[in-house]
Parts: sequence; C-alpha cells; structure tokens
Amino acid sequence: MLEFDFMQNAFIAGGLVSVLAGVVGFFLVMRGQTFAGHALSHVGFAGATGAALLGLSPMWGLIWVTLLGGVSMGALGERLQGSDIVIGTILSLALGLGMLFLHFFTAYATQATALLFGNVLGVNTDTLWTLAWLGMACLLLLAIMARPLVFASLQPELAEAKGVSLRQVSMLFLAIVALTTAECIQIVGVLLVFTLMVGPAATAQKLTSHLGTGVLLAALLALAEAWLGITLAFYTDWPTSFWITALSSSAYLAVTVLRMQRNRRPLASAV
Repeated sequence: MLEFDFMQNAFIAGGLVSVLAGVVGFFLVMRGQTFAGHALSHVGFAGATGAALLGLSPMWGLIWVTLLGGVSMGALGERLQGSDIVIGTILSLALGLGMLFLHFFTAYATQATALLFGNVLGVNTDTLWTLAWLGMACLLLLAIMARPLVFASLQPELAEAKGVSLRQVSMLFLAIVALTTAECIQIVGVLLVFTLMVGPAATAQKLTSHLGTGVLLAALLALAEAWLGITLAFYTDWPTSFWITALSSSAYLAVTVLRMQRNRRPLASAV
C-alpha cells in the first residue's frame, strides 16, 4: 500500500490535518461554536469556486475567503453565541454562491465534487507543504493564546473583568478555526468537516474532563480515524470520506452508549 506515492501523500496529509483538527476541534466544541465552524466550510466552498471563476488558485481562494469569514464571525463576539439563524443564513448563502459560481464555470465540476466530499488520495507535494505550514502556524498561534482562550471560554465574565478582550480572543480563535477548516476540506470535503473537527473532540470530552488529556485524546482519535479510513478506502475502493465519517460516528456513538449503561448501573443497584 505504501509503495504508491499517492498513498504516502494521503497518509502524510491525513496525519497533518487530523492532528490539527483534533486539537482545534476540542476548543471549538468546548466553546459551543461547532455550527460556526460548519458555516465556515461553506464559506470556503464559495471562495474556492469564486477563485476558479476568476482564474485563480481554488485552494488559496478557499483559504483566504474562509479566513476572512472566520475573522468576521469572531468580530461579532458574544452575538455569535447561539445565533443559529444568522449562522445558518450565512451557511446557506455561501453554499448558494458556490453553486452559482460553479454554474458559470462548469469545467470546474470535477474539482467541485472533490471540494464537497474531499479527495485525500489526490493530494500532491505542493499541497502537502501548504498543509504543513498552515498547520504549524495554527498550532503555534493556538499555543500562544491557549491560556486566555480557556479562561475566556470557561469564565467569560471573569476573564473580561481581568482585562481579557473576548472579541479579540474570538476573532483570533475563529481565524485558526477557519484555516483548520480549509485544511479539513482537502481531506473530507465541505459537507463532512464535522467528521474531523467535531467527532473526535466530542468523543474525547465524553471520555475525560481533563483539558490536557482531552486535547491529546482528540488529536489521537482524529489521527487514528483518518489513517484507518484511508487504509480501508484503499482495500475496499469505497470513498475515504465515508470511512472516516463512519469511524468518527461509530466512536462517538460507542462512547455515548457505554456512558449511558454506566450511569444506569448505580440506579439499578439502588433499586
């Protein structure tokens, strides 16, 4: 399997993106902004198709427009929290614009399918370098802002009283989320970003309440699901995105069922 160059690239890309997605996704779930992250993927689709229509690189159109969307959402601050109608409207509008741009540039239809559903097996060396540099930049920024981010996420009123700017924290964090989303789209596509960014993080938070352990566990779960999904796709010829999604969903459901059974046992003993 690893004798093929495209499989080597797929495993490297999957590793780079999944670790980043697991770490960033943990904080995204903790802050209750998963829907905003999903909306950013649709914004990225509009950016990629719009760039292609203008004769520019779809990947860089995806990155820059997603980044702009993340910063704009972060500028809304607390107003973004729970604004499902606003976020849903942005999500629908972005996807509609993407389809409109695609209508005017039908030659891009095949690559648009890859954007919607991912194509990790088609990642080339240049894309790998882009993913690596973006990933390192995101992790470095996240490490720098980790303390104020956790403080602002868990105790926003106290953090603001101590001088932490909630809006600045939100803008910087959602910029990181935007770049992470752009990377995830290369692996699982616009429609399945939740698979890598939310699934492993949500599973990890059900398994532990410790911050450091949870972040590490989310990264490891995302990495395992990505690599196992690529392996299963190679041997079954089924889409990689399907396998990664199936593994992510199965892990979350399994942990949820186990926790429910564990919570029922004390009640049964008491009766």
